This record gives sequence, C-alpha cells and structure tokens, in this order.
Amino acid sequence: GKDQDDVVVPTSGGRYDVHLRTRQRVAVYWEEEVSEVRRCTWFYKGDKDNKFIPYSESFSEELEEAYMIAVTLDEWKKKLESPSREVIILHNPKLMVHYHPVASSDDWVSTPTEQGRPRTVKRGVENIAVEIPSGEPLQIDHLVFVVHGIGPACDIRFRSIVQCVNDFRNVSLSMLQAHFKKAQEQQQVGRVEFLPVNWHSSLHSTGVDVDLERITLPSINRLRHFINDTILDVFFYNSSTYCQTIVDTVASEMNRLHQLFLQRNPQFRGGVSIAGHSLGSLILFDLLTNQKADPEEDEHRAQGSRTTSSMAGVEEVKEILKKLELSEYCDVFEKEKMDRQALFLCTETNLKEMGIPLGPRMKILHYISSTTEMKVCGAEPGSPSQHGDSTEGGRNCQYRDVGLGQVSANYPQLNYKPSIFFAFGSPIGMFLTVRGVKRIDPNYSLPTCKGFFNIFHPFDPVAYRIEPMIVPDLEFEPMLLPHHKGRKRMHLELKEGLTRMSVDLKNNLLGSLRVAWQSFTRAPVPALEAGSTEAEAEAEAGTEKQPDTKPEEPPAAVKEETPLINVGRLNGGNRIDYVLQEKPIESFNEYLFALQGHLCYWESEDTVLLVLKEIYQTQGITLDQPLPGSQ
Repeated sequence: GKDQDDVVVPTSGGRYDVHLRTRQRVAVYWEEEVSEVRRCTWFYKGDKDNKFIPYSESFSEELEEAYMIAVTLDEWKKKLESPSREVIILHNPKLMVHYHPVASSDDWVSTPTEQGRPRTVKRGVENIAVEIPSGEPLQIDHLVFVVHGIGPACDIRFRSIVQCVNDFRNVSLSMLQAHFKKAQEQQQVGRVEFLPVNWHSSLHSTGVDVDLERITLPSINRLRHFINDTILDVFFYNSSTYCQTIVDTVASEMNRLHQLFLQRNPQFRGGVSIAGHSLGSLILFDLLTNQKADPEEDEHRAQGSRTTSSMAGVEEVKEILKKLELSEYCDVFEKEKMDRQALFLCTETNLKEMGIPLGPRMKILHYISSTTEMKVCGAEPGSPSQHGDSTEGGRNCQYRDVGLGQVSANYPQLNYKPSIFFAFGSPIGMFLTVRGVKRIDPNYSLPTCKGFFNIFHPFDPVAYRIEPMIVPDLEFEPMLLPHHKGRKRMHLELKEGLTRMSVDLKNNLLGSLRVAWQSFTRAPVPALEAGSTEAEAEAEAGTEKQPDTKPEEPPAAVKEETPLINVGRLNGGNRIDYVLQEKPIESFNEYLFALQGHLCYWESEDTVLLVLKEIYQTQGITLDQPLPGSQ
C-alpha cells in the first residue's frame, strides 16, 4: 500500500537508508552519490558474466505479464523488445534467451541467430548460485571514529577514506569471527562500528585551491596539482588560519557523527575511541592535548601528582642530606614532610625549631645559598613556566609541555571522552621534536583519554616512535605485533634463527681459537709439578667454559622476552609503540615498499586485531587464544 512505499529501511549496519518509494539508497553518515535500488524478479546472464544481473522493474513487469499470458494460454515463442532494442524470446518455461542489440538500426538488420551467443534469462531467485550475506551483527559494542591524513586518497589505489574504512570494518568482522568466537557464542560480543571523518573537502572548499591555481606554474601540471592537493595539507595545518579550519572541521564532524549515531542507536551503551592515519593522528593528538578534564578528575590527578612529587621530593631531600653527610637527620625531615621545595624555603629559625644542631644547620644553609638551580621542572602541563620557554629557567627545564609549539588555534572540545587513541603511521614524534619538545614527562597523560597506541609498519617513511621521548636514556625495540594467525612470519623466524646460529658459531669459534692460542703459548714451558698441572687443567677447563658462561650479547631482534619497561602514564603504564611484521616480499627492498608501508593499515589483519583486542579488553573480554608475544 501507500504507507508501505514510504518506509525507510536501514541497511549495511545502519550506515545506509533505503527509501522504498523512490528506490534510492542514501548514505547516513557521509556524503555519497545516491544509488539505485531494484526489486529483482527477472535476471539475465551472459557467457562472460559471473553473476545474474537484474532487469529494471518496469521491464521486469513486462516480462512477467508476457510470461503469465504464455503460461495461461500455453502459447510460447513469445518475442519481446526491450527499450534498448534488445530481443527476448520466451521459448518455454525453462528456455528463455536474450539477444544482444545490433550495431545499426536500419532495415538490413541481422536475424537473432546471427547476433552472437545469446544471454540466459531467468525468472525468480531460485537456483541462483549466489550467497546473500546474512548481514552484520545488530549489537554494537564500541564506536571508533577514523580521521584520514593528507590528500583525498587514502591508499595505493587512490580510494577515499570511506572505502578504506569499509575495508577496515570488513577485516574487523572476520577477525571477530576468528578470534572472539567463544564470546560471540555467549553473545558477549557483537561488533565494532568504524565511521570515517573527512576534513580534506572542507579545507579545499574554502577557495584556497583557486588562489593556488593562480600562482602555480604551468609546467609539470599533474605533479604540481598532486602536490597542491596532498602535500600542501601539512603546510595548511601549520598555518594558524587553516589549522583552525581543520581542527574545527574534525571536532565538529566527530561531534555530529556521535550525536547522529546515538539518535539512530538509542540502545548503545558502549565506549568511543578515535583513530588517525598519518597527519590525521597529529590533528587528533593536538585536539586531545587541549581537552579539558572534569574538575573532579583534575583534582584527582593533581592530588596524585602532588603525592608523587611529594614522595619524590622527600627522597631527594634524603639524597641531599646523604651528600652532606647528615643522613642521621633524615627521619627528622621525613617526619616534618620536607621535600626539596620546602627545604629551599627553610630559614635558620625553621631548622633550629626542628632541633637541628648548629653545625648541620650551617651546612644545610650553605648548600641552599650555593645552589642556583631552584626551578622545579616537573610543572603542571599548561603552566606559564612551560609555555614561556624564552626564559633561562624554561631552557633548563627537563620536560616541556607537549602543547609547546602548537599552532595558535582555539581547539574545540569533544562531547565525549575517548577510551583509546590509535595512531597509524604517525608523525607525532617528529612534529613534537620539531616544535621543541625533546622529552615527554613520564607523568603526563592525555586529559580525557587513557589509552594511546602508536602503530607503524617498519618501512613507513612517515612514522616515528614515541617511547624514546619518554625514556631517552634506554635503548629498546618497539613491541612486535604478533601475526593474526598466532606466530611470526616464516622469513622473520628464519632470519632470527640464522642470526642466533651465527652468534653461537662466533662464540664457539672464538672459544676454540682462545684455547688453541693458550696451548700454543704454553708448549715450550717445561713440565711442572702435579699440583701445578692440575691447577692448569682447571684453568683450561675454566677457559673452555668461558665462552658459554658469557656469550656475546645477541641483537635486540633475537631476544625473545621483552624486558619490563616503564614508559610513563601516556598509555596507562603500558607499551605505546607497536611495529608490524613486514611481509616476505617487502623484506627484499625496503625503499620499493616504503609507500605501500605507509598505506597498508586499512587491510592489515594484525593492526585490526590489536585494535579489537585493546577495545574489548576495556570490557573485560579477551581473545579465545592469547597470541604469542602480545602484551
């Protein structure tokens, strides 16, 4: 009826709406061309076609009418002509053929038999060998917004962010079936929804392209157009004018998508995470560093920071007293809760009231007066001491605010608190270093986001690490992402095996040479007494054992167990940097696969599995089988 025609049916997990009356499929969350929807009853298939193709609804009605007349009257050999002058002949219920149109439309047309092999015509969907997908799970456990990097294309095939995120979502569905089967059977797990966030079109609709076109040289036109459309996005982001446009677009789009999603999914109770690729990850990082936490959280964080700094300050005072050979007074200072800052505020009267004798008092006061470094470097993020790096104290400060050097912009606030921030192929570390942030305070964490994962391909030329900025004095490898099938790639195992073998061979060879050299140097010496001979034999035995007891340290790539490393609070105390395993063909030439390394994340099962693992871990749901090497 009429009411039925006006029905809107959500499809593809609720990302598209089908309007039955107009037969149109419309995208819900992003702009996309409207596509046609058909109610399929009649199909055709050619010799080279691998699937049946539906006729238009109007022509299907004509076919159905002719078919019903032929069945009712039992009169076959019916001949119909389609709008495009194609001929369909209904020989009998089991044999109906569709002839191709002729090249010319004059009176000298060829007969159907002369027009090549006809297509097969079929009525209804019975016996059509096609798998109709059952659709995505209705239950949505988590929402992830994905922000793209430079340019309108996001992968090597020049596809848009919508198409790339579709791939990412499809891979996530297959990973859920493979690694969360038990949780799916117990109905604990539905799926994770990934929605793309597009800022490139808004930036380039400001009229800047017209201005660039006027000043662009006419030579090498395609290359210059490519640079204007992609690489210049980095420079736009470092301009205060266009940076404001970009951050406003990203924040408002994520807020709009979040509100629209909640309207369409009122039963949703899951969390929200965000992911950024390339420059998109830097945009999100800058947004997150400028979010404002709730007053309660600020107080809790400040309290924790004060407690931590107070404890550290007391220990520092103990070190000072130990340096001055006054360790016996440590208990007095600890009882008075004296930290370094309080110590430097002390006067002789204060020390006298604490019961410190004259001699130790003089030592302490002399130390205070002779020490010029009185600046506390672990200031709160956003304090004037950290932003004002022009002062001498600012230059001496060990840690800088991660907001240092950011483009001057009014960073908008998000309407939600992201659970986790995932960065794919991210240049965040490089941009922070260029802005003057050499070290990140281990106590620093994003104001509203507790999790941060920096995921990169080993050959990605745009990716940089984060952990060495937190722990600069310790050299260690990033976490190796386990293969989604539960083992290292064969060529990596072979490489490590050969490296281990060469180390063992080198150790054994050095040991043998050392023993031979010692035997050679002892050869001319006359025979000694029995006691000396025994001692010498023991020495030889000790020498032979030496290569085994102290083997050469294998390279970091060979070490199986990763030592426990404290990388601060940026990811809640957990590791931040994760490196993918390169494919066998990629290991032949790093430079050849560098670009592919930067664009590989959309279809990377290992990347998707880490994202799912960390998201569901926040809900207390784990993988069916823990992957080896995973944290």
